[in-house]
Amino acid sequence: MDTCSSRVFDINCGVPQGSILGPLLFNLYMLPLGDVIRRHGVCFHSYADDTQLYIAVSPDDEESVNTLLKCILDIESWMAENFLQLNQDKTEVLVIGSEDKREIVLSKLKNYKTSQCVRNLGVIFDSEMTFIPQIKNITKTGFYHLKNIARVRPFLSLASTEVLMHAFITSRLDYCNALLSGLPRTRISNLQLLQNSAARVLTRTRGREHITPVLRSLHWLPVQFRIDFKVLLLVYKCFYGLGPSYLSDMILKYEPSRTLRSSDTGLLVIPKVRTKTYDEASFSFYGPRLWNSLPESLRAAETVHVFKGRLKTYLFNLAFS
Repeated sequence: MDTCSSRVFDINCGVPQGSILGPLLFNLYMLPLGDVIRRHGVCFHSYADDTQLYIAVSPDDEESVNTLLKCILDIESWMAENFLQLNQDKTEVLVIGSEDKREIVLSKLKNYKTSQCVRNLGVIFDSEMTFIPQIKNITKTGFYHLKNIARVRPFLSLASTEVLMHAFITSRLDYCNALLSGLPRTRISNLQLLQNSAARVLTRTRGREHITPVLRSLHWLPVQFRIDFKVLLLVYKCFYGLGPSYLSDMILKYEPSRTLRSSDTGLLVIPKVRTKTYDEASFSFYGPRLWNSLPESLRAAETVHVFKGRLKTYLFNLAFS
């Protein structure tokens, strides 16, 4: 009850659940874990109580696999010393690469739960980075909600229905969609089908009518252009020092050896790549290639807000020209 208070207790370890300072105190409590991981030279990301380790290995590289195993053992020891416990059921190993090479690495990680797919902040990563499970999940969930919206559509106004569409459909299409950059159009076709169906339900357009004029009237960018929009927004932030360092380090401003007209046009270096499937889909290649294709006036936008407005107009004209 609001009028009652609990007795005062001294807490020697842990963080009170639901307290205002809980997130801050938990981060302070878990801070030494980063030093444990860094001692092994392993890269990691942490979000709340979720910690992910990253390491590049080759099938013949015993040392890298042993380094990862030693790091996990040290994490378990540190957690035991600090009244925590590593949940083995939630500790998953994902090996990304070709199937034959994955099997060699997985044979050395028998003591841990290996998975073909893992969920990372709501995104499903698969061992071949095809993102097929992620696309299937978005499509399945999206059509489930769209079916429910269609049932109540006769009782809703256009504005109210559009709010529901953005809350349940387009929000899912846009969430972390930059990860889908470089994928074949056939692979994201189901996402476009979901968006088309949402537009039909919203505008009460029949299935045999053309969808392009409907999307244009709603000012909805097609899925592929929504992906490019997100990638270009990240590149803009990185170019002007507003993006995270792990992305900013992937792009390099173009500086010719001698003074040229292109010296001050805000271009980026497009790195040479070896494989089309993975390398051309990477942020370090796909982002600069898209960025260099933009008009100079768009690359030189003064603020993020101005850039987003101009970019939306540019991509809209490109999509529906």
